[in-house]
Amino acid sequence: MVSGKSLSKNGSKVYLNGRYIGTVADGKAFSNEVRQNRRKGLISGEVNVAYVEKIGEVHINTDRGRVRKPYIIIENGASKFTEELREKLDRKEIDINYLLRRGVVEYLDAEEEEDIVAASNEENVTKETTHIDVDSASVLGLTMNSSVFPEHNSIGRHPISANFMKQGQGLYATNFNNRYDARAFVMYYPQNPIVNSASYRTLNLKKHPAGQNFVVALTTYYGYNMQDAIILNRGAVDRGLARSAFFRTYSDEENRYPGGQQDHFKVPQPTTEGYLGEHAYAKLGDDGIIEADMEVKEGDVLVGKLSPPRFLEEQTAFGIGEEKSRDNSVTLRYGEEGTIDNVMLSETKEATKIVKVRIRSVKIPEVGDKFASRHGQKGVVSLIVPPEDMPFTKDGIVPDLLLNPHSLPSRMTFGHMLETLGAKAAALEGRTYDGTPFSKEGSERVEQYGNVLKRYGFDSFGDEELYDGRTGKRFGAKIFNGIVYYNRLMHMVSLKLQVRSRGPVQILTHQPTEGKNRRGGIRFGEMERDALVGHGASLLIKDRLLDQSDKVDIWICKTCGDIGYYDYIKNAAMCSLCEGHNLEKVEISYAFKLLLFEIKSLHILGKVKLKNG
Repeated sequence: MVSGKSLSKNGSKVYLNGRYIGTVADGKAFSNEVRQNRRKGLISGEVNVAYVEKIGEVHINTDRGRVRKPYIIIENGASKFTEELREKLDRKEIDINYLLRRGVVEYLDAEEEEDIVAASNEENVTKETTHIDVDSASVLGLTMNSSVFPEHNSIGRHPISANFMKQGQGLYATNFNNRYDARAFVMYYPQNPIVNSASYRTLNLKKHPAGQNFVVALTTYYGYNMQDAIILNRGAVDRGLARSAFFRTYSDEENRYPGGQQDHFKVPQPTTEGYLGEHAYAKLGDDGIIEADMEVKEGDVLVGKLSPPRFLEEQTAFGIGEEKSRDNSVTLRYGEEGTIDNVMLSETKEATKIVKVRIRSVKIPEVGDKFASRHGQKGVVSLIVPPEDMPFTKDGIVPDLLLNPHSLPSRMTFGHMLETLGAKAAALEGRTYDGTPFSKEGSERVEQYGNVLKRYGFDSFGDEELYDGRTGKRFGAKIFNGIVYYNRLMHMVSLKLQVRSRGPVQILTHQPTEGKNRRGGIRFGEMERDALVGHGASLLIKDRLLDQSDKVDIWICKTCGDIGYYDYIKNAAMCSLCEGHNLEKVEISYAFKLLLFEIKSLHILGKVKLKNG
């Protein structure tokens, strides 16, 4: 490979937004000159330049959509953001645009970031340093900055907790009543976190809260909260803890087809092709559309719609073309039920009628629902315990949630523990606390929170004596408890529940269909098969993979090994290849029969040999 230094003898190629535009004698000097001109304001601050020394190329980027991050510039080992500028910024005499125009701060994209040496703060500046982070928290994204104490968690938890925060149910929009989203979750009583961050406040996320402050105790409960399982207090759930409403919108329109035909919203007649039965259309109005506040369950028709036939109508006996129609109604999904929340009628740009029906159903937390804190501590509800059986403190405080203490040290989510302690202290003081990333050392925080707890008569580390609700006896050890902001995630067991004893099969393979919406079965795959093979449960394998799947009886010719058929006129089994009658009936998988027919289409005759007896 040719090195960058040898290339630079012939000059460095310059690329603008990935397009070659020319060559310069010294790529490094050229990129430095571009940077100096940008800082002086001679060229746009949107321009980013990077010198790739390995290949001796200069890459200039000006295209839109780049993610860029602000940095403070270092010159001669000193920050250009002086104490005087800091004071002016605090007094709001200047803003960041002033610093950008004066060449104190500049925005760099991902490619130019490779060409700098950045320090997290002024104490870490060396001779090689070219930039300082505007804020230590800027190494984290927007979502993680909305969390609290992420610097005390393992870095592997950051992407996990960011995903959970996005999946949290809450108040996603204040005008949700006027929206017809495909699906939406709205929490009944969302709360703002007791411990929040600067980003949370700056983004004004208090208008869109997505969780609740749970009283959490770190303890086991008769083995019901092993690993990721969590215990909920039935009393808290009955009072509305984590309760939410689920909205789903069904929509349809009167499509127009070539030849002047079009769909019509109306109640189908019994003569219609694909008629679903009188009971299915019982809740429709005269216009074929269901009305608000009706209770519906799976299979109920929401919008009655007639469509023209897929093929041209046939001639009747009198030579008159009979106008036929087929039922193309919108029905409620399999496994769902709820109340009609609202119905909207409108028109498209082409003046075709459009209807949207929004279904509302109440989702009360149940066994199998998923919860997570802002630290990636996910958990699935394994038991909802009556309040009288839950552990309680001497003051009668009953936790909302019991979390297994083993889940914290193994995942190294110490920020979760810090929030538990901090929120408990903040609740006693009746105010919110700040948990902005990198804002204060953890040891200082623990001491500060401990002093508050002591002042109110609690243990400085948040431990309390709890009593067993079942026996009334005091636990031998003190139990760490406090308040944690938990998100109820969109993964709810009521939306994932899938049960089938029998149902539709695929036309090609005769195997059960896939997917919940198609009333499909749960896949019994290769790994499940291996588990049964390991147990020697051969009859159970046969039951799953043959009897309950695509078993078929076929006739096999003992003479030539080809598949035969049963001739009901002659009342005998026949072989179409050798025209013999020496056939045997066998049970095989239909998928295997399909394979034999498919290889026949390749002019290969597959023969099935039968054992004697």
